[in-house]
Amino acid sequence: MQLAALVSGGVDSSVTIPLLKEQGLDPVIFYIRIGMEDEPGYVDCPAEEDVEITTWIAKKYGCRLEIVDLQKEYWERVVAYTIEEVKKGLTPNPDVMCNRLIKFGSFEDRYGHQFDKISTGHYARVIENEQGFFLGTAADPVKDQTYFLARITYAQLSKLMFPVGGLLKPQVREIATKMRLPSAHRPDSQGICFLGKINYNDFIRRYAGEKEGLIVELETGKILGKHKGFWFHTIGQRKGLGLSGGPWFVVRKNTDENVLYVSNGYDPVSQYTSEINLTELLPLHPDAPFTHDMPVRFKIRHQPDFNTGKLSLASGSPMILSDIPVSGVAPGQFGVLYHHAEAICLGSGIIQ
Repeated sequence: MQLAALVSGGVDSSVTIPLLKEQGLDPVIFYIRIGMEDEPGYVDCPAEEDVEITTWIAKKYGCRLEIVDLQKEYWERVVAYTIEEVKKGLTPNPDVMCNRLIKFGSFEDRYGHQFDKISTGHYARVIENEQGFFLGTAADPVKDQTYFLARITYAQLSKLMFPVGGLLKPQVREIATKMRLPSAHRPDSQGICFLGKINYNDFIRRYAGEKEGLIVELETGKILGKHKGFWFHTIGQRKGLGLSGGPWFVVRKNTDENVLYVSNGYDPVSQYTSEINLTELLPLHPDAPFTHDMPVRFKIRHQPDFNTGKLSLASGSPMILSDIPVSGVAPGQFGVLYHHAEAICLGSGIIQ
């Protein structure tokens, strides 16, 4: 079997190499370079250290290493999407789109014909049976990354391997320590996909700028303060508002007037809803379509716990009807649907 292993230099993808070797496989390691180190003002890029670690691992395990530059594709497809969604007042998820369009999209377009399978360090599982391939949740519910993988295509899923998906994070670090991998005690990466250590607000500020607007209490219309642009804030946010007497939650945006509406308290009613409207609903398996009133578990953000409810397809407008009202429903994010009883991700829609 011809196998490509995507290794970023982090502990999770690093550990996949000894795990694959134990199975008698001989992966070709790919480091995908999609950074911002060439952008003015960008500092603290980990790419050099990433390449150093990945090169060390390739030598230790006798694997061929190729460094792939997909920066142009990333900027044209993922960064452009992120900036445009933010300017509309939506809450994009570049990690979700990066998986579909870059890691398993542009990479597959360029190299996929050479390989039968592609391995990554994602916390997820591929379940294969007589019905085909399914995206299974990881053994570690806290690290589970199926939320970020829910937008990939069935063709992409059929080629994937997730060697750490059946392990808990402490077990992964234990293997890395035992194998004396240089990434063993490296902190988990933060930030946007391959962008590295850039701060999200700094990223948005650079490409969307600032525009002062009002912060208004939803229930009373009272002006409480000012913000520097609605695009810096997301529905459900409770930090970074600079307001006293909190907690205050962002519950609505007026993008035309550049106004943020907030509510006060630990559980403001205006923060919760039982109806989550979706668009562009995509099932992961072609023979497992969504049906009206089907019971589901779901997530509206990356989190360890599931919510429960039903999927309504009445009038052709997909909607999640949650059993219990949920907070922080942010338009532009993804509503990811899971089987009501089995550890399988069914697909996703975009929250309206």
